[in-house]
Amino acid sequence: MKWLWLLFSLIVSSTLKAQSTLPVYKDALTSQRAKLYNSLLNNTIRKNLFVQLTDSTEDIWEDAFYALELIQHKTPWIDQKISVAVKDIQNRSIHFQRSLLELLYSNYTGMFLRQVQSLLVTTNDPKIFTMSGEYLLREIATTSEKDLLFSIAKKRERENLSGPHVEQFIQNIKNTGKEFITPRFHSLLKKDFLPGNVLMISFQRKNRDYPGLVMVRDTSGNFIKDSSVFFSVPQLARSINNLPGYLTNGNTPEGLFRMDGFDVSRIGMIGPTTNVQLTMPFEFHAKHFYKDSSITDTIGNISMYKKLLPEDLKDHYPLLQSFYAGMAGRTEIIAHGTTVDPSYYEKRPYFPLTPTMGCLCTKEIWSKDNGERLQSDQQLLINAINEAGGADGYVIVINIDDKPAPVTLNDIIPFLKLAGQK
Repeated sequence: MKWLWLLFSLIVSSTLKAQSTLPVYKDALTSQRAKLYNSLLNNTIRKNLFVQLTDSTEDIWEDAFYALELIQHKTPWIDQKISVAVKDIQNRSIHFQRSLLELLYSNYTGMFLRQVQSLLVTTNDPKIFTMSGEYLLREIATTSEKDLLFSIAKKRERENLSGPHVEQFIQNIKNTGKEFITPRFHSLLKKDFLPGNVLMISFQRKNRDYPGLVMVRDTSGNFIKDSSVFFSVPQLARSINNLPGYLTNGNTPEGLFRMDGFDVSRIGMIGPTTNVQLTMPFEFHAKHFYKDSSITDTIGNISMYKKLLPEDLKDHYPLLQSFYAGMAGRTEIIAHGTTVDPSYYEKRPYFPLTPTMGCLCTKEIWSKDNGERLQSDQQLLINAINEAGGADGYVIVINIDDKPAPVTLNDIIPFLKLAGQK
């Protein structure tokens, strides 16, 4: 994931200054924003797509795909070039197919169903199969279409595509069209849940176009307050492509993450504000994730993971998603701020927050005149975590409902009361 952010942060010469008083991001200046946008448009997109697509030019086409996702750009000429790529998708490398399918899911919903259907039934790669399936799943209109996709997935799973990707895809097919039932998540908010750990809890909507809300609990089990009001800031868990969380570069998965310290990124689009380091199951040794030095199993298993959950949520399948995403190979999800130009997403429900490659992201505003940080929900979050005892504990991401609106503190207060938090 990080190489993609690095690629586009180096298109212009980023100047990050983490000062003792106030961080500065010089590429936030109006002139630099314009320079980056023009470089993405003229060099990374137009120049790259003008080159004939061959085995040796796949990588520069992939760069163009990501830039198109980033700035949400489309023209008839670009559409024609994407059609060329889709027409040839069967002959391209696995890596190129993944990159193109991400772009299609992000920018071309439902426009290439026939070609993706063909890829679905011919590929022997589990990621390509599930990405193709997820692209088609969004367009399911009837029960018979859903049943057909389910039968195809089960057949391929039996034959040659078993593993976490196909397993999660099948689970998504089962849940398609079902009414969302709000989990009784107040047990996550109780003082005795994961005692002695600092918790960062990110409450999200099922539709990740709408920003979630993050809160922090201290080692004594109390939620941090600002004066008499519970501390909270908006937090986006949406990726640029909006793919499901079990897929690399998709939305932030629901479930548990190990919170393991702070860091400052050198990647321009993340910026100089302190971030929170997170790890998933399978990313490191199991004794690290489960905070148990006696564990000799280097990987861990689902029963160990479930032991971290409250009794009444052990079988809430969405909270197992980070486990299966880790099993499927997802890594490098953190909680960070942003220097991405929010104007790319002015018409989106999450504006002025910016999507990522699957991380948890908070709002930051940088001066167009001198690059100084004007507003930072990320810094407020870091301050709250420090007040709670530091970044040593767990992060929980949970979809609370499917309401088409940002999560607010009023959505959470009733569950805090049920948990005995005052």
